[in-house]
Amino acid sequence: METVAMPELASALRLSVMRLSRRMRQERSSSLSPTQIAALATLERHGPMTLGEIAAHERVQPPSMTRVITYLADAGLAVRSAHPTDGRQVIAEITAAGHALLESERRRRDEWLAERLTHLSDDDIAALRRAAPILENLAGS
Repeated sequence: METVAMPELASALRLSVMRLSRRMRQERSSSLSPTQIAALATLERHGPMTLGEIAAHERVQPPSMTRVITYLADAGLAVRSAHPTDGRQVIAEITAAGHALLESERRRRDEWLAERLTHLSDDDIAALRRAAPILENLAGS
């Protein structure tokens, strides 16, 4: 592909990914904020962590993560416990209710997207199958 076409492709991808992301967020059923959902998902993916570690994963300031985890703990979606060797730190861990909420959210959004995919052609589905790992690679870089 020509280098001059890269800015146009980047712009088109940015716009379409942002629109799809916004639409997927609209399919959420919980009242949690995107930051709260992301923190809960980080705990699910990585296990118990300090608030500073969660903040680093989510690229937010530790005081913000303290508020997020406090909310999640008050809602019964996470638990806070003392750090085993550093009394100044707190460890957060997802609860069974937190796992259930994330599963429900994912299922709802997957169902919405799966229904939309049924309206696409076989060629479009094949293109999306090829694009999914490429988009994942872009997101991870």
